[in-house]
Amino acid sequence: MPVEPFGTTADGQAVGRHSLSRGSLRVDIIEFGAIITRIGVPDRAGHSANVVLGLDTLRGYETVSPSFGAVIGRYANRIAGGRFSLDGHTYRLPVNEGPNTLHGGPRNFGKRLWRVEGAEATSLALARRSPDGEEGFPGNLDVRVRYSLPADGVLRMDYAATTDRPTVLNLTNHSYFNLAGEGTGSVLGHVVQLEADAFTPTDATQIPTGALRPVAGTPFDFRTPHPLEARIRAGDSQLAIAKGYDHTFVLRGPAGTLRPAARCTDPESGRRLDVWTTQPALQLYSGNNLDGTLIGPSGRIYRSGDGVCFETQGFPDAPNQPAFPSAVLRPGETFVARTEFRFSVA
Repeated sequence: MPVEPFGTTADGQAVGRHSLSRGSLRVDIIEFGAIITRIGVPDRAGHSANVVLGLDTLRGYETVSPSFGAVIGRYANRIAGGRFSLDGHTYRLPVNEGPNTLHGGPRNFGKRLWRVEGAEATSLALARRSPDGEEGFPGNLDVRVRYSLPADGVLRMDYAATTDRPTVLNLTNHSYFNLAGEGTGSVLGHVVQLEADAFTPTDATQIPTGALRPVAGTPFDFRTPHPLEARIRAGDSQLAIAKGYDHTFVLRGPAGTLRPAARCTDPESGRRLDVWTTQPALQLYSGNNLDGTLIGPSGRIYRSGDGVCFETQGFPDAPNQPAFPSAVLRPGETFVARTEFRFSVA
């Protein structure tokens, strides 16, 4: 499969960019962070455009990227107070968002070099060992992600992980989508539907309270499709805390079963994204913290609301929330999960 240089890390390691293609779909992935840098899909007129936000340089991904396209771990989303207890031992993590740990710390999996385990025209397998104590987490963790294009318009991500000590794990991909095309401006006109009847409200630092709040009668009700902008300015304290949508939705159906989670459509281009996953939850993030300081490959700046994320994952802060599904992985167990981004034209 095609691979080309994509720069050298600050500590001197070469990074390659791999291109996968099948039919009308093209996906570019770099070995640093297992980052998706480009997804090219056609609109209703057959014109292809990149539909994910990103950066031009490896240095940008190393230093200023807000996790554009990256595989996030060891723990996606937030852990309260940068600490958790497991089997009677308390582990302390670096805090990088107020008092909390976000996405596994400042040097999470999206800021590490992955090794290539297999590369073909329509698939790429990347792996790394996260050593015991990395960002404060226990156990040597062997993690693998396989990107594949099993059919025209389908990008599949298969995750697997094992550990030699009890640890906690939450993996996701953090792509920011703009189905009108990268750099074209706000996505708040995109129409979204979520397969979720409840979400996890948070405190003022965006840590879940432990409650599951029904979406009915709230701005978080995406059970029927409507534009992101329709309720994003509603007077709900949860929207004020996050400056928009940045919340975990509890997906219908049994975790471990591949099932629909989200649909997003750009009415102008006709591009549609369907998200399917085996994961129990999905974080909807409306790009609230994009602040005009980053410039994408289009040469245009990114502002708040210029991308939307559909982060399939486990529950945030589950190590400190006994009522949430467990995030513990133990020796002899294998964590597995699958997510698919399915692109079509409405």
